[in-house]
Amino acid sequence: MKKIATILCVVMFVNGCSNVATTNVERDEEVSLVKKEDELTYKKPNTNPSESLHITPYYLPDENSRRRTAEVTHVMIHYTSNAARNPQNPYMLENIYSLFEEYGVSAHYIINREGNIFQLVDENRVAFHAGKGMDLNFLEYRNNMNEYSIGIELMAIGTKEEMSLNLKEGQYELIPTSHIGYTDEQYDSLAKLLEDLYERYPKVLRNRENVVGHDEYAPVRKSDPGSLFEWERIGF
Repeated sequence: MKKIATILCVVMFVNGCSNVATTNVERDEEVSLVKKEDELTYKKPNTNPSESLHITPYYLPDENSRRRTAEVTHVMIHYTSNAARNPQNPYMLENIYSLFEEYGVSAHYIINREGNIFQLVDENRVAFHAGKGMDLNFLEYRNNMNEYSIGIELMAIGTKEEMSLNLKEGQYELIPTSHIGYTDEQYDSLAKLLEDLYERYPKVLRNRENVVGHDEYAPVRKSDPGSLFEWERIGF
C-alpha cells in the first residue's frame, strides 16, 4: 500500500506540474494555440515589426497600455491631430503624444504626414484606442476590441462634418487645406505596415472584416478614418 501511495503521489505531482506549466505559458508568454500537421502546439506570436519598415520608437508610459492576453485578429485604423488646440499647425508629434498622455489613450503606431512610422506601444501590450463599440462580425468583441487588435493612427483631418465632433465653430476654417485628408506617403507606409502585420499575425486576414475603421466599430462616437480615407489605396 505504501508503494502504491507513493506512485499515486508521483503521478499527481507530475500532472499538477503539467497543468501549472501550461497555465504559466498561456499567461506569461502570451502564446496562441495553432493547429499544425493535425497536432495542437503552442506558438508564441512574433511581435517585432520588420526592420525594413524603419520604425522609430516613441513609447508612451506603461499606464497607457496593459499586457496583452488575447490573440490578435484585427487592425483598426484611426486619424488623429491636435486641430482642436492648434488648427493651423495640428501635426506636431510631441503635442499629439501629450494629448494621449493627458487622456490616457494610445495606439500601437502613428504615421505622420511624411509617412514616418512611430511605435507608441509594443504589440505585446493592449493599446487603448478602440473604446466602446461593436463589430457585427465579431459580436463577442463587444466593448473589448482593444484586446484583439493593433491600433494604427494616421495624422489626418476629416471633413468639416466629421470633425464637428471635436472642433468648435469656426476652427475648421483655420486649418490649411493641405492638412485635410491623407498623403501618398501615409498610404504607402500604412500598406507596408499592414503587409508586415499580415505576415506575423495569421488571424489578421486581408479583408474588411479584420481590418476596420474606428467609425465602423463605434459609429455614434467616432468618425475616423472617415470618408476621405481611400481604402483602395491599401488593397481594399
